[in-house]
Amino acid sequence: MAAGLVISAPASGVGKTTLTLALARAWRNRGLNVQCFKSGPDYIDPAFHAAATGRASVNVDSWAMDRATIAHLVSRGADADVVLAEGSMGLFDGVAARGVSGTGATADIAQMLGWPVLLVIDPSGQAQTAAAIAAGLRDYRPGVRLAGVVLNRIASPRHENLVRHALIEAGINVFGALPRHAEISLPKRHLGLVQAEEQAEIGTLIDEAARFVAEHVDLDAVLRSAAAWSPQPAANGLNVTPPGQRIAIARDAAFSFVYPHMLEAWRAAGAEIQPFSPLADEAPDASADVCWLPGGYPELHAGTIAANARFRSSLRAFAETRPVHGECGGYMVLGEGLTDADGIRHEMTGLLGLETSFAKRRMHLGYRLAALAGPMPGHQVGARLRGHEFHYSTILAQPDTPLAVVHDATGAVIAETGSRRGHATGTFFHLIAEDR
Repeated sequence: MAAGLVISAPASGVGKTTLTLALARAWRNRGLNVQCFKSGPDYIDPAFHAAATGRASVNVDSWAMDRATIAHLVSRGADADVVLAEGSMGLFDGVAARGVSGTGATADIAQMLGWPVLLVIDPSGQAQTAAAIAAGLRDYRPGVRLAGVVLNRIASPRHENLVRHALIEAGINVFGALPRHAEISLPKRHLGLVQAEEQAEIGTLIDEAARFVAEHVDLDAVLRSAAAWSPQPAANGLNVTPPGQRIAIARDAAFSFVYPHMLEAWRAAGAEIQPFSPLADEAPDASADVCWLPGGYPELHAGTIAANARFRSSLRAFAETRPVHGECGGYMVLGEGLTDADGIRHEMTGLLGLETSFAKRRMHLGYRLAALAGPMPGHQVGARLRGHEFHYSTILAQPDTPLAVVHDATGAVIAETGSRRGHATGTFFHLIAEDR
């Protein structure tokens, strides 16, 4: 039987990921099997989880997924000793309108699974007020249980004593307090953390975080606070149709944003995934019957992509007879051109007429519900797809036939409809699930 725990916080940026990785590695170093999950649509953190635990991590999302899908995904923790679900943003932060099984808030997952919440609190610039915040989170929603807190970025012993005393008076367990420690900060860029596979020293960084947390946090007390959990057999798996039998998928530093559960679902349905690297000027495998370009950071590699004639010509030849689909960054690469942050335009593959620019960055962020007006690989006309959009590019032109009618989580129609032309399709959102 596993011990289940949710790692959350009052807000983003207070240390959830670092604490999750440190706890996972520290317990693994003690010989425990640790399984991690990510609550919400973050596609970067699961790779860090895998680096810390040696086990693949997947996303669980109450806005996009029903309870059966979430149960199926978390059942992979059945053979673990400890199961950790890392939250996103603040504990109760989600969208205003309910989705499939919730609003996308971490609290939904905690309540659904019956796991208590370990809060990371950063009391910088405050003292006793941190206890009021923790008590408010504890009491805000019936059915969500608080295990206790770990304090992060404590300024001094006096600071710790003030905060710790106030928390204890409020009846809240304090499992430890972490002084400021710059050596375990994870590097960031505009879409979040620099990806795990791009950091050669990630193992060393996680080891140092585990050592530091083990020195300042009562690991045994945290483990005792977790809920005994034994997953029930899921009634069914993911409702995912692979886009093809043999899928050529772009995978490198420019094309890396893909949800692990999607790739697993494709494989489980019998599909064969054939990675290739556009940055290495590779072509999609000639035996593939569909090509998929995930999102990533094409804006950081636009010059290389534009110069890689073999990749561009082979993709155009592929699209003459077989479907090609791009998500977000992959969608931009299917377009005519991409203007980088310095205002330099780079020619892309030209399979679609899309023109995008990073010269004037504007954030696009949120859940998306798309009703397909035309088919795309793996999905027919009329399918309702749930996904998430997060990018800073601006559309300069989107002249092709719209792929879908796309709404945000409030029901408002948005301009990022996706496109289709010939065998090429693309969307700005990353697909999470299809409505059953």
